[in-house]
Amino acid sequence: MSQPLVPSLRLLPVVAVAFFGVASSVAAVDVDPAIESYKDVPGVSGSLNSIGSDTLNNCMTYWAEAFQGKYPNVQIGIEGKGSATAPPALTQGTAQIGPMSREMKKEEIDAFEAKYSYKPTQIKVAIDALAVFVHKDNPITGLTLTQVDSIFSSTFKRGGTDATKWGDLGLTGDWADKTISLYGRNSASGTYGFFKEHTLKKGDYKATVKEQPGSSAVVSGVADELGGIGYSGIGYVTSSVKALPIGEKPGEFAEPTYENCLNSKYPIARFLYVYVNKQPGKPLDTLTGEFVNFILSKEGQQVVVKDGFFPLTAKMLTDAKADLAK
Repeated sequence: MSQPLVPSLRLLPVVAVAFFGVASSVAAVDVDPAIESYKDVPGVSGSLNSIGSDTLNNCMTYWAEAFQGKYPNVQIGIEGKGSATAPPALTQGTAQIGPMSREMKKEEIDAFEAKYSYKPTQIKVAIDALAVFVHKDNPITGLTLTQVDSIFSSTFKRGGTDATKWGDLGLTGDWADKTISLYGRNSASGTYGFFKEHTLKKGDYKATVKEQPGSSAVVSGVADELGGIGYSGIGYVTSSVKALPIGEKPGEFAEPTYENCLNSKYPIARFLYVYVNKQPGKPLDTLTGEFVNFILSKEGQQVVVKDGFFPLTAKMLTDAKADLAK
């Protein structure tokens, strides 16, 4: 697996962004003005299936609705039960689009390649600050990655010690003895795998983590429990929770904002992907190709912002289109 965001992101200019405080709301973000608008083409019809990531489920739904508005003769089915369901669906041909919140594993790529003699094509479609959420009334102001590991892991590969009470993280008064209640995703989730690899250093989760089938359920659990804490994509933030600043070291916390994802200050930022079955040297079929083109357009990236995630820059989109042309 790659690092959460590629090193070259540190060198990219940041597009205009207006931040209103991640603790209470999603940051307002402008799509890069250099990104081109989608141009309709004739003759687009048929059925398209998307199977994969829950994190991208709402985004896929918005993309599908907007795309079907342009092409009424298109039907799009969407199933979001976790990133682990995308590779077998692409391999078996039950889906043309495989959304994932993590990169494909080697064994998933190998299984696809064994059938088709070429690898699946990965397309970056959005940026996500994988967020650590607490109840809106929790007074904690930020966490180090070591503290996050101490909260969620049983193996403490970052060198910390077990944290089970909020007092273990420095809170005092009534909060000192309040139990930390853990919410997370199930093992089919790409978010589960990404968090395990990049935050827990491939350590084991505690048995006390309440595994949820979807991102919204994680946030709802945290919102309903004063001592709750959970992780999911930033697009699922609500007014009942706050997304904590996270840092490598004490006092070096970075908020999960667009700017901090682009400049790599936020340590658990990641790309979100769709995978497609594209034979090298040949274009995608018209329907799949136009749907991907829409995602990589100005209108498609405005959908990303609508869903609370962060859009790609024009340079990233140009690179993605170049990969599709190979």
